[in-house]
Amino acid sequence: MNHLSDQPHLDKIRAVLLNAMLSRAAFEGWTAAALQSAAQETKTDPGAVELACPRGVIDLLHYWSRELDRDMLATLEQADLNAMRVRERVTFAVRARIDAIGDDNREAASRAAARLATPDALMVGKRLLWQSADAIWRALDDPSTDYNYYTKRAILSAVLGSTMMVWFEGDDERTDRFLDRRIENVMQFERFKGKVRKAKEKWPDPLAALSRFRYGTGKARPRRM
Repeated sequence: MNHLSDQPHLDKIRAVLLNAMLSRAAFEGWTAAALQSAAQETKTDPGAVELACPRGVIDLLHYWSRELDRDMLATLEQADLNAMRVRERVTFAVRARIDAIGDDNREAASRAAARLATPDALMVGKRLLWQSADAIWRALDDPSTDYNYYTKRAILSAVLGSTMMVWFEGDDERTDRFLDRRIENVMQFERFKGKVRKAKEKWPDPLAALSRFRYGTGKARPRRM
């Protein structure tokens, strides 16, 4: 559920506040005091801040995540995804989501993750990861339904979150290696599910078998002499 209004004038206020917050969050963190300083710096009326971000920095982080998802989707739209294998598409999408943050905002994003890990924001942080994972799968035209729909998004949320934690440390090569391993884990799981699905197709239907015997259509077993 989106707790933010999509009214353009409110997004303009959030964009101004976010720009000011990014330059200070790396040092001050995502705090109410930092948001107040950002509002004063940008000459944003306190009433406008309350209207645009009723939950304070939590709503501002929600807005930032939404904008990063949009940047990631724009990158995917420009890429030739059809020329990639499934694992390459997923890897590319996760990396595009991380690259959307930008090296300059790496520390601010690390502080944001720490803020979203606090008890009052934990569910928001999980929801934002889920929304990013959902955006990726939708962009990749994932046809899954039922439990596959949820498992794929849950797994990709975990991959994205853990990869970002490695990226926060500042080693891009290590991040890429870590992401490759996590994507391989995902593909192994998908292959395992495929094998189970094929095996299930060959399993007898116990209800059908019971039905045949109940109504006398099953083959009688030979009597022992």
